[in-house]
Amino acid sequence: MRQHIRTSHLRVSAACVAAAAIAAVAPAVAASPAHAEEGEPSLVISSLPRTSPKPGEVYDKSVVITNKGTAAADGVTFRVRLTRGLDFPEEVEGCTYSTIQDQVRQALCELDTVIGPGASIETPVRFKALPNALMEAVQYGTSATGEEPGEGFGDSHRRLTLTADSSADLVAIGEDTEALAGNSQSITVRLRNDGPGWIQNQESDDQTALMVRIPKDTVATEVPKECAPFGIDGPTDPGGTPGKSTYVCWPADYTMDVGEELLFTFMLSIDDDARTTTGWVKATSAYDIHPFFDKNPANDKDTIRVAIPTDNEEDPATAGGSSTGGGSTDGGSTTGGGNHHEGQSTGGSGGGGTGSTGSTSTGTSTVGGSTTGSVDGNLASTGSDGTPLIAAAAAATAALGGGLVLAVRRRRVTAKSS
Repeated sequence: MRQHIRTSHLRVSAACVAAAAIAAVAPAVAASPAHAEEGEPSLVISSLPRTSPKPGEVYDKSVVITNKGTAAADGVTFRVRLTRGLDFPEEVEGCTYSTIQDQVRQALCELDTVIGPGASIETPVRFKALPNALMEAVQYGTSATGEEPGEGFGDSHRRLTLTADSSADLVAIGEDTEALAGNSQSITVRLRNDGPGWIQNQESDDQTALMVRIPKDTVATEVPKECAPFGIDGPTDPGGTPGKSTYVCWPADYTMDVGEELLFTFMLSIDDDARTTTGWVKATSAYDIHPFFDKNPANDKDTIRVAIPTDNEEDPATAGGSSTGGGSTDGGSTTGGGNHHEGQSTGGSGGGGTGSTGSTSTGTSTVGGSTTGSVDGNLASTGSDGTPLIAAAAAATAALGGGLVLAVRRRRVTAKSS
């Protein structure tokens, strides 16, 4: 896993991301081992072996609980938590089952046993991989004295991360719109998860993201808070910073369910002498590393195209025809490379930069194949290690639910299965 050593502008702890839930952005730090005081138990639990189950498979292993203290543990509360791609195969007597925040499934089991000093017992840990399983985590164990564990990890309470033998197909969708030179124009770009696995990185802050290259001869004047300027190999400034050429946008909660589509709206100021211009979008990660789980790179890239008429062309408000791709405008219909923008309105919102967002259809965008048309410039490459900036500040994260204003908008829609 790559290490990033510069100071983060946006990092937040796993507790701020998911609180008690185990679906943390970064791996939890083990707590300092508790020192047994005289006359107290000190329970230690063995580690579960790593696994990569196929969807539908059941994991069935046992852990050993050993008392290294000087007093017996009379009864043990054993807790198991599973991220949303995992579930318990059946309910077991003596266990209470529930679903807590972030769709985490929990089993709280009372073991009616006494573990004397130096003694050990075994208890099973069983779970199955669901059809949407991909990057998962299992939290299991007890406290040093046998009571229900807290939220940290240590000798008596552990965490296992795993990657299911599955995949998730990320789809990048640009926009084809029209504008007048010297005016402002909104564009809305999209990132969709076509599954079958849900997405949340359990081991790193290198979360799934959409990279956006702003079209030449335009300036991004209003930027979503979830979109940070991108440098050589990572974000360089806080999200929402205007005036940069390339951005990387991520889910506010670092999660993409199957069929979920994220929308990011930018307001562009068009140069007075601008001609028809293009940018691009790319499904990637916060540090521009192609996600290992995406086995279909054909739909990872798409074009942003802003058609700008010259003095010899018709005004876009009255010109006939439509645009659906990255080709050239000839007054009729236009086609080109990239993912198909079906169901997406063209035109957005023009005018003099009043701050209103462009019109975006509520229909489902579908994939029309790989990008074959040329785009402006080369895709950003991964260079030397950079700063881990994907995690937003806790206060900013809490405000994202309703705090985006002006032309900053991100909507989620569920894509229909194709």
